[in-house]
Parts: sequence; C-alpha cells; structure tokens
Amino acid sequence: MKILLVEDEEILIKVLQEKLEKEGFTVDLATNGEVVLFLAKKFRPDLILLDIVLPKKNGLEVLRDLKEDPVLKNIPVIILSNLGEDEKIKKALSMGAVDYMVKAQHPINEVMDKIKSYLIQPK
Repeated sequence: MKILLVEDEEILIKVLQEKLEKEGFTVDLATNGEVVLFLAKKFRPDLILLDIVLPKKNGLEVLRDLKEDPVLKNIPVIILSNLGEDEKIKKALSMGAVDYMVKAQHPINEVMDKIKSYLIQPK
C-alpha cells in the first residue's frame, strides 16, 4: 500500500516515513502544497496524509484540488496538523477529508492505527 506524506516539518517527516516504511507501506513525500496533485497522479497513493500549514499552497487548497480531480477524488485524505480549531476541523471534514488529527494530541502510534483503519479492511 502506498501513502503520500505531505509535510514540511523535517523531524515529523523522518519519524512518520520511518514508521510507515517499517509497517510495510511505500511512502512518497511532498514538502509543499504545489506539487501534491502532480505527485498524487504519478504515485497513485492509497491514502494521503496532509498537513494544513505548507509552503506555496496550504493544505485546504490542496484538499479542494484533490477532491475536484476526477482521478484523485476518491483517495482518502487524513489531515495531520497543528491547527486544532473547530472551524478548521469542520471545514476540512466538510471538504472531504476522512479524518483530522491534531499532531500535539495524537502520539505516532495513534496516527499509525488511524492510517491502518482506513487502509486495512477486516476480512
């Protein structure tokens, strides 16, 4: 299974990428919002982990673009952000994100469990 990690925080990139790869996922990385659509079309991820605060184009703009694209619109997107205001969370979910996790409130293991819950269907 493939995950596109959209994050600009180097430490978090390293931790998440290492953990995801250890769990057997193939990971591609975007560090700014401008390249996400291009990478998503090329890489065809099974899930996108998306930060809100990104250089060049913010995560909500990226989410809108993903959901408007007929090829990419059905890829589940989990928002993983430091922004925890109810307004941002509601907006992201109403725009089509399947979940919203505030980085400071969820340890890495919880993030991994959430990812697996969307990718690994019970048999």
